Amino acid sequence: MEQTGTTLARPAGGAGRSRPERWEDARASFGNTGENLGPTDVRLRLSALWAVLHHTGRTSGTAYATPVVALATRDGFLIPLPFGDQTQWARNLFAAGGGRLRHRGHLVEIVGPTIVEAGDVGGELPWFARAASRRLGLRQYVRVHRAPVGVARSG
Repeated sequence: MEQTGTTLARPAGGAGRSRPERWEDARASFGNTGENLGPTDVRLRLSALWAVLHHTGRTSGTAYATPVVALATRDGFLIPLPFGDQTQWARNLFAAGGGRLRHRGHLVEIVGPTIVEAGDVGGELPWFARAASRRLGLRQYVRVHRAPVGVARSG
């Protein structure tokens, strides 16, 4: 079956933990606020973390749109690597030297992807992201920078 246009990437083979476990982990990380949070409250808070990464396949040239968590920093974003740096979206992003990220309704050109260890970014993460990172066992992030306005990414 041939597909054209943008494809939604998904983890292969059900890798990682099940959704109910992740949901409980998310609720637990927000539980330390002293607030009584219901499922809707948690979903609303978590929805601001989600972004769509637009990247191009290394060999196929196919355009992909992959949902990721993107944590804003001063000059870009930190994207957790829950499945390691060999995920296809990460490999595509590194091969192209960047991509685009739709975050909170804005399409941002991103460049300069690098892998950073969780211990090196702790001070840049909000408290809930640090707590969730520890609880979920996240060890690596991709750091990307916002491209300067008017400068197009090469590749």
